[in-house]
Amino acid sequence: MSATTIIDTAPLGALIRYTDGSPKPPARFTKKLAAWERSNGVGRLVKKEPPRAYPTWTAPASFTLHEGNFSSDGVILVTIMRSHSADSTLVFEVAEVPKPGQVRVLLDFGGNTELLHLAVSITAAELWIAKEGYRNARLEIVGDENSERAGGADLAA
Repeated sequence: MSATTIIDTAPLGALIRYTDGSPKPPARFTKKLAAWERSNGVGRLVKKEPPRAYPTWTAPASFTLHEGNFSSDGVILVTIMRSHSADSTLVFEVAEVPKPGQVRVLLDFGGNTELLHLAVSITAAELWIAKEGYRNARLEIVGDENSERAGGADLAA
């Protein structure tokens, strides 16, 4: 499927696999393998952005995937995020969607919503918010987006 289809249909928290269709090179070709890994991977959908108009050009719609963290002694040192625009030539597929009952921890800013964490329960989400200190985060239960509880009141850390 195309990047536009991901933007239009994939829910936040879905695992998205992307590829350029080329075969994986042998490990001994480190530079070729590194280049291949930049165009073939998987990540969790954390943000979707609409097209943005600037005075001289218009940026296409895009989405951002969280591909992983590098940490040491329990401290995250580097977070790998990769953004793809709607006009990307890569092929995308939804590998997994969040399960009903899971809880999205969301943060709204600049007219966009970003997924901060995908928890297994309300309790786990509230503990994560308390630990990480996001005061403006909100919760949304997967599969319950239209109820009154979804996206409930802002929670203080």
